Amino acid sequence: MPTTRPRHQITETDDIALAVDLGCRTWPHDSRSDVMRRLILMGAERISESPVERALEIEGALAALSNLADDYPPGYLVDLRGDWRDRQTP
Repeated sequence: MPTTRPRHQITETDDIALAVDLGCRTWPHDSRSDVMRRLILMGAERISESPVERALEIEGALAALSNLADDYPPGYLVDLRGDWRDRQTP
């Protein structure tokens, strides 16, 4: 398609092919070139975030993980395993 914009060639090295394959699993109806476009835009969006934004995102994720600890009180696994039958016992 005619354009006045610059065009770029990207060789699908092993690491690029892996990234595109992963993108194709996420967007299975897109062409490989559309997946590359999406990956480039997502990467640009990610690196444009400020360090403060990234830190807040990490803190939020850690807080969410910490909240999961309330679902499993101390001794939970010991109690759970106590119900298991010993594999050696018939």
